[in-house]
Amino acid sequence: MRAHRLALAVAAALALGTAAAPARAQESYAALQRPGDTFNSQELIQSGHRLFGGVSRGLALTLQEAMRRWGEPNGYILGEEASGAIAAGLRYGEGTLYTRNAGKRRVYWQGPSIGFDLGGEGARTMMLVYNLPATEALYNRFLGLDGSAYFIGGFGMTAAIRDDMIVVPIRSGVGARLGVNLGYLKFTPQATWNPF
Repeated sequence: MRAHRLALAVAAALALGTAAAPARAQESYAALQRPGDTFNSQELIQSGHRLFGGVSRGLALTLQEAMRRWGEPNGYILGEEASGAIAAGLRYGEGTLYTRNAGKRRVYWQGPSIGFDLGGEGARTMMLVYNLPATEALYNRFLGLDGSAYFIGGFGMTAAIRDDMIVVPIRSGVGARLGVNLGYLKFTPQATWNPF
């Protein structure tokens, strides 16, 4: 019972923190933004079509919502990932980070989660990256709250935060997943099995 209350308190605190994040992101982003550094929705939809293929309507609607909340990102990642959970879970992925001023770079991510979560998925993933001051700043842990409810396939968006930076994973997955969890994504320049 005590663990249940603690998990709910952490989830509520994180939800309140991510609700205030869009305003903070837009304020701090205005200070970092330089003309021509960001990607507009049309560019992101075209890149997403190459990754997601036939789910273009879902992608367009999800991108529209992300840009309404956080504005135009100054980087994005296209890749694939796999995850699974039985209360505690793990996620592993790899992809390419695209930026205007530093070109493209291979990145890997992994991370643990804990919560009321069961199932597994394989997903194609586009991650919008906000307030990225330099590509090396991505190599950190980003805390986030994730919820999933689908069988066979699904499409969704979450947000993970570190300081002023926000990473918004948009996933189109195949599998069966139900639950809500708290965890983090750790980005690295090389592949690793260590999620911590």
